[in-house]
Amino acid sequence: MIDLPSYISTVESYGFNKLPYSQPLSTVTTRVAESPNKSVDTPLQLTDQTNFLPFRKLLPIFASLALCCVISAFDSATVATIMPTISEAFNAGSVAAWVPSAYMLTSTSFQPLYGRFSDIFGRKSALCTAMAVYMLGSLAAGFSKSIVQLIIFRGIAGAGGGSIQSMSQIIVGDIVSLRDRGKYQGFISMAMGLGYALGPPIGGALAQSVSWRWCFWVILPVSLCAVCVVFFLLPLKPVQGNVKEKLMAVDYLGTLLTIFGSVLILLPLNWGGVTFPWNSAIVLETLCLGVIFIFLFCLWECKCARLPIIPMHIFSYMTVVGVYIVMFINGFVFFSSLYYLPQFFQVALGYSPIQSGAFLLPALISQQAANWATGLIVIKTGRYRTSIYAGFITWAISCGCLSTVRASTSKGVIVVFMILSGVGSGQTLQTTLIAAQASVPRRDMSVVTAVQNFIKLLGGTFAQAVGFSIINNSLRSDLSSFSLSPSTITAIIDKPEILGPNTPTSTLAQLGLTHSITSDVLSHGYAAGFQWVFILNASLAAVAAIVSFFMIKHHELSRGDEDQLKVEARGARCDDAKAQDGTEKV
Repeated sequence: MIDLPSYISTVESYGFNKLPYSQPLSTVTTRVAESPNKSVDTPLQLTDQTNFLPFRKLLPIFASLALCCVISAFDSATVATIMPTISEAFNAGSVAAWVPSAYMLTSTSFQPLYGRFSDIFGRKSALCTAMAVYMLGSLAAGFSKSIVQLIIFRGIAGAGGGSIQSMSQIIVGDIVSLRDRGKYQGFISMAMGLGYALGPPIGGALAQSVSWRWCFWVILPVSLCAVCVVFFLLPLKPVQGNVKEKLMAVDYLGTLLTIFGSVLILLPLNWGGVTFPWNSAIVLETLCLGVIFIFLFCLWECKCARLPIIPMHIFSYMTVVGVYIVMFINGFVFFSSLYYLPQFFQVALGYSPIQSGAFLLPALISQQAANWATGLIVIKTGRYRTSIYAGFITWAISCGCLSTVRASTSKGVIVVFMILSGVGSGQTLQTTLIAAQASVPRRDMSVVTAVQNFIKLLGGTFAQAVGFSIINNSLRSDLSSFSLSPSTITAIIDKPEILGPNTPTSTLAQLGLTHSITSDVLSHGYAAGFQWVFILNASLAAVAAIVSFFMIKHHELSRGDEDQLKVEARGARCDDAKAQDGTEKV
């Protein structure tokens, strides 16, 4: 492990203006111009926003945070379900795939920024800003008149919506002790699970009975209520410093490098095999540019940034690195399952979007049950390592089981496999977050949390690109044996639902297909691609189990000042009660 004090002293000896590690990191120096030829260093205090609250005050706060997370998850699940409807409404074809991709691209790119921005401007301001940007993008998306407008507005919504969960987790870390955090973080994850569960059936019903536009509008009143509760009831400490000092503390170059680097890496992952071939110049050159920007970002953050968006020293903690590796895999396997299981139900079993969404409920319910139970175990024992690698082992087994599923597989067997998958993934949600937060000082908690969610979303983006390539290559290889025209092959790859048993014979005839051909392709080409996707998921989950066993270390779930903070929280509760009694007597 790197000797941080020695490392930073070495850096300073070379003339880089870094903050001495012995100095509290809550004090950051910014340079403010005093005259055209002179400048002075003005300290900006980054406030420790820890503020443990009594249970009575926690209830409305957690209700509002949970509501924000329900909205975020509901949105993602709804859009995935109504994509066929949107594609048909705009006659968009494969271009419609950019609607969810634009949201994920911007939500992933902006993810690391909110952690540091919340340190500078305050948690409440950061969360309310994220919600406001998300609501603005969703409102505009509902009024879209073309697929291009919809893609742009979904990108705007993602710039705010993707950080809602991170900000909620950071706020939980401020108002609840480390040991109790598993239980309360469980509320946040359960809210996310509820959103994922409600999104497909409600979104499908709105798209079929009213309009797909209402899927973006229906959440706006609820979002506004959640923002109002957060704004008026969240009693976080005000951050110190005036507006000018806070603006001077923002790492603007680091912000631009983060966004450009993330976008330039994510774009080719969405282009590859869909818009352009993987070996095309535009895909390879854009990917290389993204890597260069990320390298420049790391160099800037390490050597020059006064208040880094991502302090490089967090990667000196083995547990943090281990958590980031397994969370990349977590995002890959989770989003792969969330996307390709409903597609399998629609393609192979002929389910409607509502039915395929409802079929995800066993996995989502078991996931949240396991997540809640794991949080209680952590509170009781103070241990989290066993739950992490046991969860990934269970998840690997379930993915291996799901790779054997075919159109002829019993629905009851599929449900059992999905419940097992939910139990495995549920054990890895809050335990990994607790492990990361417990391994770093409180001053790094917000950044570590935001980066963890960034890496999880990055894994989800890779999952979509890799899974799409695996299934498409398998389909293309099998379809080529039937001497079909390139246009027919492209149509099937763009819309694999054509292979489903409910596709009318007349529609197949227009493409030169028959039910016997589609049945053969379904049982060989598509089934083989689906199988390899989940074999890959099982392999990655097994790797995550090994990584978590060797790299994620145990840390005590307590900090030196938490007992005092709990006493202060109880004192605040008693003061409130006395004040209320005095009012009643008067």
